Amino acid sequence: MKRHFLPVALAALLAAAGLQAQTLRWASQGDPQTMDPHSQNESMTNMMNGQVYERLVMRDKTLAIVPALATSWQQVSPLLWRFKLRPGVKFHDGTPLTADDVVFSVQRGAAPTSQINPYATQVGEPVKIDDLTVEFRLKAPNPIFLQHIDTLWIMSKAWSEKHKVTKPLDFKNKEETHAGMNANGTGPYMLVSRAPGIKTVYKRNPNWWGKMEGNVQTIEYTPISNDATRLAALVSGEIDFVLDPAPRDVPRLRNTSGVKIIDGPENRIVFIGMDQGRDELLYSSVKGKNPFKDQRVRQALYQAIDIETMRTKLMNGQSFPTGGMTPSPLGTYNDPELEKRLPFDLTAARKLMADAGYADGFEVTLDCPNNRYINDEEICIALAGMWSQLKVKVRVNAMPRATYFPKLEKLDTSLYMLGWGGAITDAETTLTPVMRNRGEKVGAYNYGNSKNDKLDQLIAQSSVEPDPKKREALVKAALKEQKDQVHTLPLHRQVIPWAARQNVSVVHRADNWLEVQWITVK
Repeated sequence: MKRHFLPVALAALLAAAGLQAQTLRWASQGDPQTMDPHSQNESMTNMMNGQVYERLVMRDKTLAIVPALATSWQQVSPLLWRFKLRPGVKFHDGTPLTADDVVFSVQRGAAPTSQINPYATQVGEPVKIDDLTVEFRLKAPNPIFLQHIDTLWIMSKAWSEKHKVTKPLDFKNKEETHAGMNANGTGPYMLVSRAPGIKTVYKRNPNWWGKMEGNVQTIEYTPISNDATRLAALVSGEIDFVLDPAPRDVPRLRNTSGVKIIDGPENRIVFIGMDQGRDELLYSSVKGKNPFKDQRVRQALYQAIDIETMRTKLMNGQSFPTGGMTPSPLGTYNDPELEKRLPFDLTAARKLMADAGYADGFEVTLDCPNNRYINDEEICIALAGMWSQLKVKVRVNAMPRATYFPKLEKLDTSLYMLGWGGAITDAETTLTPVMRNRGEKVGAYNYGNSKNDKLDQLIAQSSVEPDPKKREALVKAALKEQKDQVHTLPLHRQVIPWAARQNVSVVHRADNWLEVQWITVK
């Protein structure tokens, strides 16, 4: 008995002090793409990097913007914002955070190889006033300035220069840099090891400026692509948390001992895009012309989608079908006309195809991820079946996200799936990156390369309109134009069920963001 006394007593003391070395073992179907926080703007990648890197501001549990690396800020004038930095903050390598790091990071985020370029270029020129003061000098008003600031990760200028990573990693061209596999942030966790596709490990940062609400000391993340394997690992206790249980497994998990489901809607619209730029599609049987340049063809595909069957049968009721194209209905100002879907109507769809000269259909390839969105590959297969009713023969080309997104970045696609969302509910961060004509600083995610000058002008005006009422009218006009021209095929907003062991307490946020410093493992 005496042999066991000291370890038991020590464990009790540690538990009482809240110092028990708890490990969170969690899984999802995909893997972060890179540890470079400016390279890829993808939710899983951002979430994982967000345990290490921080921003001037952050989101609380309700998605409100609150202080982070900045303690306060002030809009001095319509074109000038001033931020005071938090004193005493250190990067994981021990070097202090200063205004030089903020200026460097914003400029790095605006580089051509950065996928947060559309946001970094909207906050103006960052200028150091003193070591703990930064100003942002804008050329035009930005009505969602703080929302854009909330997307900009702060890196160490000295560390980046030391390791020759002053520019973001060029992911689509398979560049490898020190920042791709290593990290040096100011956040609550430090990267310990990175084995892509196998395991990524973090440990708690003992010198973090903030106050931990949870007790997780170590994070072990393992990508498990197979739904059944991921489920079995959770049920057996091999892992503690699953970010993306398959919808078909959720009813079973609700009745599984030792496991619980945490439900919540996600701010994310899932849609289909079409190449509307090329005169001839890359992957189609149609030669010499592009059927997706014809609005009638695009509308026919839309009206051949039986969205209610998809919602009930495929998504197990875990989706909100919509005709809107913003991650949240707040982005459309809850306008019922902008949210309304075109009706499922095969007769109307066939007539549109015949009127466009495609009564006999055509062949085309639909590119799709198989480990990014809920039931992504299954949705694409279902769409192929629905579109066969129009004699459109669809080849589903599904692939892992690490291969998929670089393919889209190169516009190497004719028909594709994309999801768009996050913490921001304002329409701006969908309008400018996703819907504008592709240009140097806009339209980067317009992978269908649609060109609509009327739409582009409306968005450009809304982006700099400071008057809320005038801006609302411009945003609604832009969304209506996009909807009328059917530049994309909206499907639904996801419902995100999380699954955890009963001893794990987590906070479900509408941007599907797992904040580990809030987690308690008992």
